[in-house]
Amino acid sequence: MAEKLIRRPEVEARTGLSRSTIYDWMKRGEFPQPVKLGARLVAWRESDVTAWLEARETKVA
Repeated sequence: MAEKLIRRPEVEARTGLSRSTIYDWMKRGEFPQPVKLGARLVAWRESDVTAWLEARETKVA
């Protein structure tokens, strides 16, 4: 079964982060890297974003 990929608007909705924050944190290694789907098209593995959110919840709790 193929890994589900989610686009940036859905990543923003799930994380509450803005586009610029997502890309800034990616550069610093603090957010999952996307999968390149084309020259200007990227998406994130849903499992990577979910794991990132769960890890953040653990740190806050």
